[in-house]
Amino acid sequence: MQHVLIPPAPPSTPYYDCRYAVLREPIGFPRGAEILDDDEQAIHAWIEHEETVLAVGRAHLIPADSDGSAADHAGPDATHCPSFGPLADPSNRPAIQIRQMGTRLEARRKGHATTILQALEQASKSHFGAKVGLLQAREVAIPFYQSQGWAIIDEPYTIAGIGPHRSMMKHLQT
Repeated sequence: MQHVLIPPAPPSTPYYDCRYAVLREPIGFPRGAEILDDDEQAIHAWIEHEETVLAVGRAHLIPADSDGSAADHAGPDATHCPSFGPLADPSNRPAIQIRQMGTRLEARRKGHATTILQALEQASKSHFGAKVGLLQAREVAIPFYQSQGWAIIDEPYTIAGIGPHRSMMKHLQT
């Protein structure tokens, strides 16, 4: 079953359990690294089956005075993610950032990530009035995002402790 949570509301513990198990635990991060300071202001989408959250994702509005750079997670030792160049153009606002997309291994290749991404895009357009979506994709996820209409917008870079990434963009409203 698909769920979408519109702010202001915090996600559930099973949502965070999935986010941690898929995105943070495999690279050795401690529990708590799956939580972001602005989670209560973000849109969250997830797929649940028999009380187990299988896949998650979130989108937040990038503040008008922000270049999109941010801490990778809550906590004192968080690495900093780079800015998004297209935000310098005011016509690319309001803009959202997709973050924390992940699917449990046993649930991959079943369309869950596509369902979540489409739900986040639609909810971001209706709730935030988003014109543009931005994200920082791990290299392994780039083909998936490209298949969903997202385009690479920069050179490769590394987010400390996580690995190689590329920034991507999609026009949500034309």
